Amino acid sequence: MAVNKKYKDSVFRSIFNNKRSLLELYNAINGTDYQDESIIEINTLKNVIFSSRKNDISFTVNKKMVVLIEHQSTIDENMPLRIASYIIRIYEKIINKKIYRDLNGKLPRPEFIVLYNGKDPLPEERYLRLSDSFVELNESEKTKYSDLIFLDILVLMLNINKGCNQDLERKSRTLNSYTIFVAKVREYEKKHALEEAVKLAVKYCIKKRILKDYFEQNSPEDVSMNFIQYNEKDAMKELRKETKELRKEAQENLKKGMEKGLEKGMEKGLEKGLEKGMEQGQNYILELMAQGLSYEEIKKKISQKKH
Repeated sequence: MAVNKKYKDSVFRSIFNNKRSLLELYNAINGTDYQDESIIEINTLKNVIFSSRKNDISFTVNKKMVVLIEHQSTIDENMPLRIASYIIRIYEKIINKKIYRDLNGKLPRPEFIVLYNGKDPLPEERYLRLSDSFVELNESEKTKYSDLIFLDILVLMLNINKGCNQDLERKSRTLNSYTIFVAKVREYEKKHALEEAVKLAVKYCIKKRILKDYFEQNSPEDVSMNFIQYNEKDAMKELRKETKELRKEAQENLKKGMEKGLEKGMEKGLEKGLEKGMEQGQNYILELMAQGLSYEEIKKKISQKKH
């Protein structure tokens, strides 16, 4: 699932991959009231084979703001570093190479937003900084410039789970609809496998006219595949957890097996040693008896041999 031979968007990316929805979402996040969709220009990175390395949505507003919006179902502390790699590539797309020497006042201001709807608890707003990942220096390693932060990326995480950031959901009907869809998937997932839960959630949304246009244009099978693909991180997280537990269990079983094998080996070795010792002892006694020695003399010889 890590490699998409036939590329497909996630449900989130597909829903918001149009100017109308992006303008609505941008207004909801920033408290603005733009109405003209032409101010939005989408420049999301494309043609990425590995789905885990693509960015979700990138667009400019009036060519003055460049906004990166990521959707996460797990808390990724490395998001600022990932966004750092995205923004350089996006700037290369939107900036004319001829003006590289004179960028004063020509570089669109960036905004980095992560919309989170995972199951782990998170406050309504949280900030992630690239500088929080920098290695700490001890006193002997510090220089006169060590207190300066030469590079930083600030990412705003917004919790969009049902009941969180309600003002944001109220202002963006599309985001609210997506939140309802995800909530229904989780509800159905309590009794069904994920693929079936997604299909049931799609049917529910169509019936309630939630994201109706999108779901009518995409079959439940396609939506299911895209949603499961998008939850790849959750699946990988569970797989890593299971692998760790299996590895631990295997190590414990190996240890027990080695202890048992060693114990059994020692037991067998002792038995063989005793058998061999008894056999050698019997042969020695027979030799002494063949020499015509008395019982007391044989007993004395054996005692001397032991010491």
